[in-house]
Amino acid sequence: MEFTKMHGLGNDFVFVEVANWIDADRLQPYAEMICDRHFGVGADGLAAIGRDTEMDIFMRIFNPDGSEPEMCGNAIRCAAKYAYEHGWVDKAEVSVRTLAGPRFPVVHICEGRVAKVTVDMGEPIMERELIPMRGTGSTVGVKAEVGGEEFEITAISMGNPHAVIFVEDIDQIPIDVWGPQLEVHSLFPAKTNVEFVQVLSSRELIMRVWERGAGITMACGTGACATLVASVLNGLTDRAVTIHLPGGDLHIEWNPGNNHVYMTGPASQVFSGTISLE
Repeated sequence: MEFTKMHGLGNDFVFVEVANWIDADRLQPYAEMICDRHFGVGADGLAAIGRDTEMDIFMRIFNPDGSEPEMCGNAIRCAAKYAYEHGWVDKAEVSVRTLAGPRFPVVHICEGRVAKVTVDMGEPIMERELIPMRGTGSTVGVKAEVGGEEFEITAISMGNPHAVIFVEDIDQIPIDVWGPQLEVHSLFPAKTNVEFVQVLSSRELIMRVWERGAGITMACGTGACATLVASVLNGLTDRAVTIHLPGGDLHIEWNPGNNHVYMTGPASQVFSGTISLE
C-alpha cells in the first residue's frame, strides 16, 4: 500500500488514497499496526483521503487504537495541502467532507507550495447533548473528579468533544496521569479530548493535550479551537489568540459576526513510501 507521511506541528498522519468514503472502511483494521512507531510507519492517526462526489475531497481519520474521531484540525490542513499539491484542486479554498460535516480550508501559497492553511472550523457546540456530555446546565466550570483531584472543566465540541482545564503552571501537570482518566470520565459518554491550558496574556496561551484514542500529541487543531472558545467564555482572553503547542504555534480566531472559529497553521509532507498490510 502506498502512503504519504504528513504532519501539522508534529501531529503526524499516514495519508492513504482510497476510492471513496466507504472504501476507507478497509483501512480501519490496520490503523493500530500502521500507526505503531516500532512495528509500523508511526503516526498519531491514519488518514484516508480521496476525491468526493459532493465536495472537492473527503477525509476520514482512524486513531492508533482503531477508533474513528469525527474531525482533526491538523490533519485537515495536511489534507488541503495534499489535494492542492497533487492537482486535485486548482483553487485556494478546498471543500472537505468529514464525519463532523463539511469544512473549508484555504491554502496560502508560497513559491508554488502550500506554506500554511486557514480552516473555517465552523461554530463551537456548547449544548451538552450535542458534545456529548451528561447532565444539564452550562458546560462552563463543570466540576469533575479523578484520582482524588477535582478539576473545573469547560466542555466544548468542535465536531468532537473537548474538556478544557485552565492551570497555573503547565509544566507541573502530569498529563500522562490525568489525561487518560479524564478521557474516560463518566461525564463523557463518547470519551473526550483533554486540554490543559496556561494563560500568558489576553492574546497568548500555552496548551498541552491528551487526545482521545491517541494519547499525548504535539498539537491538536480542534483542541486549540475549543481552548480559545473556553478562554473567551471564562473571560480570560480576547477572541483572537496565538496558542503555543509543543510542535509550534496556531493562530485561532472566534469571529463574532458568524460565530465561526478559524484556525491558521502550517502543514508539512515528510516522505512517501509503501507498506505491506499482510
